[in-house]
Amino acid sequence: MQILLTGATGFIGAALSQALLADGNNLIILSRRAYTDRPRCRYIQSLDEIAGRTRLDAIINLAGASLAAKRWSAAYKREIVASRLDLTRHLLALCRRLEHCPPVLLSASAIGYYGHHGDDVLTETSPVEPGFAQTLCSDWESLALQAESLGMRVCLLRLGVVLDSDGGALSQMSKSFSVGVASWLGSGLQWLSWVHRKDVVRALLFLLDREDLHGPFNITSPAPITSREFAAALACHYRTFIRAAVPAPVIRLLVGDMAQELLLNGQRVVPQRLQAAGFEFFYPAIESALDEIYADQTTLRTRNSSG
Repeated sequence: MQILLTGATGFIGAALSQALLADGNNLIILSRRAYTDRPRCRYIQSLDEIAGRTRLDAIINLAGASLAAKRWSAAYKREIVASRLDLTRHLLALCRRLEHCPPVLLSASAIGYYGHHGDDVLTETSPVEPGFAQTLCSDWESLALQAESLGMRVCLLRLGVVLDSDGGALSQMSKSFSVGVASWLGSGLQWLSWVHRKDVVRALLFLLDREDLHGPFNITSPAPITSREFAAALACHYRTFIRAAVPAPVIRLLVGDMAQELLLNGQRVVPQRLQAAGFEFFYPAIESALDEIYADQTTLRTRNSSG
């Protein structure tokens, strides 16, 4: 297959691009930075570089400015929105001008689509509660679904908190643990819908291959946990001396508007449609996921010390 991939240098995209290449696919990677082409991997900085006669077998759109990179100023909120909606519009324009429209679009979204629902279990058909992240995801998904009018199969990837050893959310969530403090945010009772990055990559490959699947898919572990439960599981991999909450007012002071939607509230999301379609998670429980992640880190440290 020849696949157009955006967001390929990001936390998920980097792992996905390796998996796609390992499976023998050819990639066209859209990036703001210039990279040197490599075997079966072409880099472009503009969609205009793709000729109309190019045949694409799929588009996977993972690009977008990080929600957690900066305080949510009015300017940064505009950047977050534009980075997602503008690129999706450009991808739709590309599909319209190609002589052969790609048959499938996998388009990133997030479980922020649902808003805050307390302890309610959320599936792909659950109602929504308004908020910045909810509106962002809803608008993004609505735009991506316009590809259906071109005859494309569209899968919406409602991603949870993605965990792995070399970056992403875990690098931030584990900082206090590395200095002996097992911490959680606010009450610690808010839900964390997490997923191992290896399962994310496997889920995307699953959706890419299954021509009968379309619409929204929650890409989260089937076993969401609370912030306190996550802290307890993470503490098993560190030598900690103190257990303490980071008070909600402190979090609001440090990060502003982002605090309530991303950190102090949560969603208890389950991957109902993925599992109904037959997808099986390698890491359904937080204990097995963290065991694998920290086993990788131990192996890496051993290799570095022996080298």
